[in-house]
Amino acid sequence: MSAPIISSEEDVNSKKFPNSTYKTQKKAKSLPSGLIIKLGKFVWTTMWQIMMSKLAPSNSSGEYIRPSSQFRNSISSLENNLYQPESGRYRLYVGLGCPWAHRTLVVRTLKGLEDAIEVSIVYPSPDQGIWVLSHPEQNCRTLPEIYQIAQPGYQGRCTVPVLWDKQTKTIVNNESAEIIVMLNSQLNEFANNPQLNLYPEELKAEIEQWNEKIYHAVNNGVYRCGFAQTQEAYNKCCDQLFTVLDEINQRLENNRYLCGEKLTLADVRLFTTLFRFDVVYYSLFKCNRRRIVDYKNLGAYLRDLYQLPGIAQTCDLESVKQDYYGNLFPLNPGGIIPSDPDISYLLEPHDREKVKG
Repeated sequence: MSAPIISSEEDVNSKKFPNSTYKTQKKAKSLPSGLIIKLGKFVWTTMWQIMMSKLAPSNSSGEYIRPSSQFRNSISSLENNLYQPESGRYRLYVGLGCPWAHRTLVVRTLKGLEDAIEVSIVYPSPDQGIWVLSHPEQNCRTLPEIYQIAQPGYQGRCTVPVLWDKQTKTIVNNESAEIIVMLNSQLNEFANNPQLNLYPEELKAEIEQWNEKIYHAVNNGVYRCGFAQTQEAYNKCCDQLFTVLDEINQRLENNRYLCGEKLTLADVRLFTTLFRFDVVYYSLFKCNRRRIVDYKNLGAYLRDLYQLPGIAQTCDLESVKQDYYGNLFPLNPGGIIPSDPDISYLLEPHDREKVKG
C-alpha cells in the first residue's frame, strides 16, 4: 500500500496536534486582524469623541474650553446685600479630589473659619457622571438636585465648589476664584486668624497678573493638555504649561512666594494644582516633560506650602487618585488606579524661609 499523500502543512500538524490546539491557533492567526483593528479604532474614537464633547467641550482646533461658572453673587456687609456675613449660615460643598474645591478648603483652614462655615463632601459617580452627596441633605442625594433647589430647571454644569446659603436655600457662588476672595475678607469677625490677609490692597495688581497667567497655562493648562482632542492642541498647551512653570521656578529663586515674602491667594491657587501634578497630571494628562519634584525651587515651594499649619489635612491623596483615574473613563477606560506614590518628601525641609528678594 502506498504512503498517504499529505496535502498541506495543516494536515501534517493536525496529526501532530490531535487535540485541535493547532487548528485553533491556526484559525486565530488567519483572522483579519487589520480589519478588526480598524473597526475597533473607529468605534472607540467615535465613542471617545461623544464622551469628550460632554466631559470637555472644545473649539474647532480641538482645544478644551472650560465653561463659565453660573452663580456669581457675593457675601458682603454692604447695605441691601442679600448675603450678609454670618457664622453658621453658609456651607461649602466640595469634592476632595477637585483642585478648584480644594482652594476653598485651604483658605478656610488658613483663615480659621472651620467653626463658621460647614463643609459637605461630595463624591463623583463613575457611572452617572455627577457628584453624589456622602449623606442625604435637604431631601437630596446628588449635587444636581441641590442645584435644582437653587434654580428650578437649571440646565448648566453642576460643579464644585458650591457656596450654599442655608437661610435662603440657594447657591451664592460656584466660582472658586471668587469664593476664596470672600473667605479671605468677608468673615473676619468669625475667623480665628482674622489678621491674615491673603489679598492685600498693595499686592492686588501683582496677584491678579499671576492669577491670569497661572490660570490659563497651569491651573486650566493641565486640563487643556489632558483633554486636548488633536495633536496640535496638545502640543500648544503643553508648551505653554512648561514655559510658565519654568518662569515660576525662576521667580521663586529669589522670592519665597509668588509676590515676594507674603503668602497670597495666588499661591493658594497654584498650590492645589502642584499637589496633584506628579500624582495625576504628569501621567494621566500627559504633562510628562518634568515633574514638580524635579524643579529645584518649585519642588521646595510645594513643600513649603504643604507644611503650613493645617494644609496637609486638606490634601486627600486617595480621593485625588480615585476621582481622576477611577472616574475619567475616556482617559483611563480600564479604571486602573496606580499604586500609592510616596509623598513623604513633602515633609522634608524646604529652607524657603531663607529666600530673600
